[in-house]
Amino acid sequence: MFKVVIDQIGAGEDEEIVIRCHEITDEVLALVGKLKKSESILLGMKDGETFRIPVKDIYYIESVDNKTFICAQKSVFESRQKLYEFEELTVGTKLFRCSKSMILNIAKIRSVSASVNGRFEAKLINGETVIISRQYVPDLKKRLGM
Repeated sequence: MFKVVIDQIGAGEDEEIVIRCHEITDEVLALVGKLKKSESILLGMKDGETFRIPVKDIYYIESVDNKTFICAQKSVFESRQKLYEFEELTVGTKLFRCSKSMILNIAKIRSVSASVNGRFEAKLINGETVIISRQYVPDLKKRLGM
């Protein structure tokens, strides 16, 4: 358990957030990520134009044949960024690594079920099915509170 302290300061003083902790855990890093981003936006290209895509609208980000695609409800965008870069950019959001080639938005999962070899199968609210690799299943369970 931790305590929250808020001090109101004068208009001329610099605002700051100080985190004092015994250990820098994943939860602390996620909190820092949330503080750094008010609303996370990723950039994707489609038909020669660059679009701002809110993270909350993304279903998944997938890497195929050295190309990275951002899949939203009705559009698919391409990006020059690598999957690991998206993983770093989305710390503290509902996106998580679910396989070697995909980052999935947990908020877009309708249901999950166990599959073969320790994998899980996630059905998304748009009807698509995504396989969660067994090494990422513990993170999925933790995020879903299973």
